[in-house]
Amino acid sequence: MKTVPVYAFTGFLESGKTKFIQETLEDPRFNSGERTLLIVCEEGEEEYDFSTYPHKNVWKEVVEEYDDLTPEKLQSWQKQYKAQRVVVELNGMQPAGAFYEKMPENWEIAQEVFFADARSILNFNANMRSLVVDKLQGCELVVFNRMEKGQDVMPYHKLARALNRRVDIIYDYTDGTTQFDEIVDPLPFDITADTIEINDDDYAIWYRDIAEESQKYDGKNVRFKAQVANLRRGVQGWFAPGRFVMTCCVEDIEFMAIPCKYDRCEELTMRSWVWVTAHVESKAHNLYHGEVGPVLTALSVEPADAAEPDVCTF
Repeated sequence: MKTVPVYAFTGFLESGKTKFIQETLEDPRFNSGERTLLIVCEEGEEEYDFSTYPHKNVWKEVVEEYDDLTPEKLQSWQKQYKAQRVVVELNGMQPAGAFYEKMPENWEIAQEVFFADARSILNFNANMRSLVVDKLQGCELVVFNRMEKGQDVMPYHKLARALNRRVDIIYDYTDGTTQFDEIVDPLPFDITADTIEINDDDYAIWYRDIAEESQKYDGKNVRFKAQVANLRRGVQGWFAPGRFVMTCCVEDIEFMAIPCKYDRCEELTMRSWVWVTAHVESKAHNLYHGEVGPVLTALSVEPADAAEPDVCTF
């Protein structure tokens, strides 16, 4: 079955999603006649004006409740309009995955963009952080709009980068100008060192970086503090040093570990704290379901005091 690209736009109510989608569908570079299914999961004050589109092959369906959706229903809409692609305005008060899990198998996310009103997003982050985390972690681009010229961008930059180091950031100002974020974030450890030393406070940042760009660490040595854990299948000669990491709230604490080959695994005590010095390779491993990721070979494993605090954050 032919793959159907899905362009997803996330953000809270009145964050500018509808306006951007409207302008995108008015742009002949995007709307050059492709049959497009527009799914609206949240309706605000802004409305769509189909009369301004250069081509009229756009059809809208409104979703009141995600619970009403099924893959079959979405597929029927696509077939009804013979849609070649899907544009969806997601409900900001729902996790993006609540819609994605309802998509037909041949629908594939082509791009996810998060819109954030600069006047309110920091408050949303303080009070509904799990929803902000959900949107920032999954998007390829975040647009902070309604920015005032001269406004400090660092709080927004830090918010985005703390959760997604690869995301592109645009600041959209009230005077109609836009600015790409070109701030370079130095890592809090020296990746050029003979042995990369990871401080306790930096484990989460390091883990995310090595997980996303393992090839950058290929052939290097690293030293970090972790707790001892078994690999899921208890493979002999391997263990999984890692730390508990909290992304946004207590409910999402997760043990984040890296597979490590060590010929004295039987001497290790589960959940004990150790200093691990290891050689890094970027290669496929069962833990990554056959995909490429960081794989360690221990050079030394030494007892250590517990990290303080024992749960780390970004």
